[in-house]
Amino acid sequence: MKPPPFEYHAPVTLEDACVLLATLENAKVLAGGQSLIPMLNMRFAFPDHLVDINGIPDLGAIVADRNLVTIGAIVRQRALEIDPQLALVAPIFSEALPLLGHRQTRNRGTIGGSLCQLDPAAELPLLALLHDATIRIASAGGRQRSVPMDQFIGGYLTPTIGPEELVVGIDIVPWSEGHGYAFYEYARRHGDFAIASVACLLDLDDDLRVVRAAIAVGGIGSVPARLPTAESLLVGFSVDAEIAAEAGRRCADLEVVGEAEGQAAYNSGVAAALVRRAVLRAFERARAGKVGR
Repeated sequence: MKPPPFEYHAPVTLEDACVLLATLENAKVLAGGQSLIPMLNMRFAFPDHLVDINGIPDLGAIVADRNLVTIGAIVRQRALEIDPQLALVAPIFSEALPLLGHRQTRNRGTIGGSLCQLDPAAELPLLALLHDATIRIASAGGRQRSVPMDQFIGGYLTPTIGPEELVVGIDIVPWSEGHGYAFYEYARRHGDFAIASVACLLDLDDDLRVVRAAIAVGGIGSVPARLPTAESLLVGFSVDAEIAAEAGRRCADLEVVGEAEGQAAYNSGVAAALVRRAVLRAFERARAGKVGR
């Protein structure tokens, strides 16, 4: 199969890219192409113009320290997987990224493309939501705005950006040194989109009680979602199997979709089991960090 005809544009500055998006009718942005190119080949998308942003050097950097992580929109997923400084301050990325497709696709896929595709089962939107990330968006005339990840999610496969706007990066404030983390997902086979995925971060006090918790669930609904009822349940307690299981049962509070009879209940049950495992694993890691100091 081959794509429909289109005109190709390769801007080398951010402003040039934004001007193209503002002036061209029916334009699409090409970053890694791991979602867009198959959509073109299968004739699910019919853009008249492709704006390739891979030649814009300002969008390809990772800068990570204890105070802030800044990731450019065209940073490859493989780069996120192996970056040593990112692994030091936000280690859940290096745990989650090997589950994202296969190495060949991670070598091309970008964080900006994944965020804009906003598949509910995708790992990177889930991690951005987990970290309360801020998405930086640019448009022509040097205009920029920042949107919290929970507001960036407009609906199924729908980010809250206009056709003339371009995601240029993502900012994350790292959790404290030694925090607990865990990422689990269940898919029919490695590399497939997950039936359910769960990411968890925990901070503990010196008495090994949870002082801060973040849990995000993907795959089971139309969008990735935080699980605030489970987060508030954990705060103030030292985690054990019983409280972890109760956190998992809070998945019943989330939207769940399923086409086949019984599928929604099955997917919710998978998510509940993964939440229980993630909470226990994150607590073990956080406790080890406290004891090791």
